[in-house]
Amino acid sequence: QVQFVESGGGLVQTGGSLRLSCAASGSTFSINAMGWYRQAPGKQRELVAAISSGAKTNYADSVKGRFTISRDNAKNTVYLQMNSLKPEDTAVYYCNAVKYYSGSYYYTSDNWGQGTQVTVSS
Repeated sequence: QVQFVESGGGLVQTGGSLRLSCAASGSTFSINAMGWYRQAPGKQRELVAAISSGAKTNYADSVKGRFTISRDNAKNTVYLQMNSLKPEDTAVYYCNAVKYYSGSYYYTSDNWGQGTQVTVSS
């Protein structure tokens, strides 16, 4: 079963930057699309960025122009570079494999990692 280990979160001030990493197990990493999700207190988990096996990227409107998703298939790792952070970006960030279907991305594993906490102070 695929496992995900997220890291790189922390406490930053508004306008700051962080780079998150997600190490995924499994020999099929390179053929899977991957996504970064986040969940803020009292809110549903939402997809913020996705990257296909061919490195095509998609972003939620709320992070477009500020976040960049990338991947290194040799390391089975996906990254999320977050710039110009805002207090509303505060959340626990998770990664998962995703599939694109009928105009939306859907996560494919119920085995979520522990996530990494991002806190942006105002």
